[in-house]
Amino acid sequence: MDGMDFQARQKKLHVALERHKVDTLIVSHPPNVRYLSGFTGSAGILLAGRRPLFFTDGRYAEQARAQVKGARVVIAKGGLLAAAAEACAKQEAQRVAIESEHFTVAQLAVFEKALGKGRRVARLAGVVEELRTIKDAAEIELVRNAVELSSGLFRPLLRAMQPGTSEINVAAKLEYAARRAGAEGMSFETIVASGERSALPHGVASRALLPESGFVVLDYGVVLDGYCSDMTRTVHLGKADADERGLYAAVLEAQLAAISAVRPGATAGEVDGEARKVLKRARLHRYFTHSTGHGVGLEIHEQPRLAAGVDTVLEPGMVITIEPGVYLPGRCGIRIEDMLLVTETGYEVLTAVGKELIELY
Repeated sequence: MDGMDFQARQKKLHVALERHKVDTLIVSHPPNVRYLSGFTGSAGILLAGRRPLFFTDGRYAEQARAQVKGARVVIAKGGLLAAAAEACAKQEAQRVAIESEHFTVAQLAVFEKALGKGRRVARLAGVVEELRTIKDAAEIELVRNAVELSSGLFRPLLRAMQPGTSEINVAAKLEYAARRAGAEGMSFETIVASGERSALPHGVASRALLPESGFVVLDYGVVLDGYCSDMTRTVHLGKADADERGLYAAVLEAQLAAISAVRPGATAGEVDGEARKVLKRARLHRYFTHSTGHGVGLEIHEQPRLAAGVDTVLEPGMVITIEPGVYLPGRCGIRIEDMLLVTETGYEVLTAVGKELIELY
């Protein structure tokens, strides 16, 4: 957490809350709690307001006192929500809001009951997540480290790509290597999809055996110091035929076109559109069935979403993926994915892995 300015982040949140005419936000989503206070445990609530308070239970007393910045730590005797509601009442907070997309109906009932009658609880969505779209210098450094670690795993993994080896075995070797390299875990369930299964965009590793000939999609990421990485490469077992080479070339051209469109002021939809233009010319656009990319940070899927019609404007400090793909049911699939940093003048590709078609014999 070195270099993290949690008080500056809380000040930005206060400005955002004022726009919504709210003076206190109950922050309960763990990544948002971590972003605003530094706490990495699984049980914590931040009362973000004029006098920030952080609530946890006895299991995390020592951890909270060591990690939490910018808020006074309170060890709750009972439930955290009830303790937060009681604090709101003591502070005479009149405009209290919750993170509506992260609160269950049952949690809201508990909170409202503890808060007492006469106080209306506002529902706010995405306020902290919007702040998180722009990474500060400390966050960018942590993202770089995670991307560097995952990039370094790719070439050694190719030795495990032997016909007859199960997809699960390939994933296991990758994840073991990631742990040995210092990763806290994987960003998401590792995708190893081979042969006909490569046509499944989210074809997580199965017991299927790698074929003698065909594409294998490898999509994986690591978590390092809380920040995620995400990359995809598609390799070919055996020699690819002319049609397969053509498919790969089209996806690569689409990815490069989308990357070239990344700059401050461009919209997420415009970047997505550049990839689709290429695949439409190749008559493959109907086989591109997902968005072109997404933000990455404390979570593997963050804003912005790079998809058709999305008018979010790219800004310096955003970290995004560019990952077009084509998926031909019953035949094969190809996806190529890099992580990028939006800079003041354009972009920087963070993923340091080549994208030439690799054929494994």
